[in-house]
Amino acid sequence: MAVTGISASRRFLRGRARTGLVRSKNSLVPALQMTVCAVGAYAFAQYVLGHSGPLFAATSSLIALGFSREPRLRRVVEVGLGCTIGIAVGDLLLHWLGGAIWVAAVVLFVSILLARFLDGGNIFTTQLGLQSLLVVLLPAPAGGPFTRSLDAVVGGLFALLVTILVPKDPRREPRKDVRKLLHELAEVLRECASALTYSDSTQAWHALVRGRNCQPLVDAMRQTLRASGEVATLAPAYRRHRDELDRLEQSLDYIDLALRNSRVFARRLTSAINHAALSDEATENLAEVLRETADAIDELSLGLGEIHDGVRRAHLRAARKDLSYVAGRLHPRILDVDRLEGETVVMLFRPLMVDLLEATGIDSKEARDLLPPLQDRS
Repeated sequence: MAVTGISASRRFLRGRARTGLVRSKNSLVPALQMTVCAVGAYAFAQYVLGHSGPLFAATSSLIALGFSREPRLRRVVEVGLGCTIGIAVGDLLLHWLGGAIWVAAVVLFVSILLARFLDGGNIFTTQLGLQSLLVVLLPAPAGGPFTRSLDAVVGGLFALLVTILVPKDPRREPRKDVRKLLHELAEVLRECASALTYSDSTQAWHALVRGRNCQPLVDAMRQTLRASGEVATLAPAYRRHRDELDRLEQSLDYIDLALRNSRVFARRLTSAINHAALSDEATENLAEVLRETADAIDELSLGLGEIHDGVRRAHLRAARKDLSYVAGRLHPRILDVDRLEGETVVMLFRPLMVDLLEATGIDSKEARDLLPPLQDRS
């Protein structure tokens, strides 16, 4: 038993060590940027502005850059302003009220309320309150009461300069997000197919819940795309990628609609399974359609998440071709569906297919034209 425990501990430690090495390797460039920015802001404030020990220049730039998931422009501006306003508030109240301990409580209370008035961000509130509190608790600098406010401005400007000149690739996080989102959509449809195959309405309901849980992913990607657009607008190195980000944002709109339609579809499918509204042939055909659609979504995910233009276009063409083939079969008679509730299930899948086709880059009319006309097969 002891030997087994030691072996398990070694495996755990080796795994943690490997994870740490990978994390450190991936952090080399951000760590170098943060070091250069913090030391540069400190040196500028000390040697150019003549400030003695400009600690706040280094800390405000370091906190503003940090390790964040999204492109950093919004974070830099938010944290930089939080630091600067917090230090200015602390300096101002310290100048008026003195340095007693009760002043620290007043400064922190006022700073938090001011932060909530100016912005709803948690980071902004924390930085404003923390920096204003440190101003009161730390000894006053020799250069005057507002020297530290100027240091914070210097640190924020240095962080902003680094972010604009050497930004993270603004396309990286949206690509990860869209792959994750499309993976979830594909799995929702696969769960629906499995629910059909095994006549398991509970599994269809689980697919519905999974689809509902995708909404935070959609909201997070929208936020990431906004931040990425800001970086691509201001950073010369990535300005040429604005069109790609715009296409991703447009695709996200269609994917969001497809997810919403998948939830409606899963809910109706649950009822259809409970009421045995589909024959064995219809069940088999519809399950096949769902699996083929999920495979096409995987192809779409590869396209939207791909770096190289040529490979991306090839995946999108393949996804468009696969989805077009499935769309051409979305008619109750083609799928051997003959009961009204089963026909409703097919009808609800058609707009989802249009959304997916539009996500591949074709227009709405062309996507709708790929669906078989209902009146021709009545």
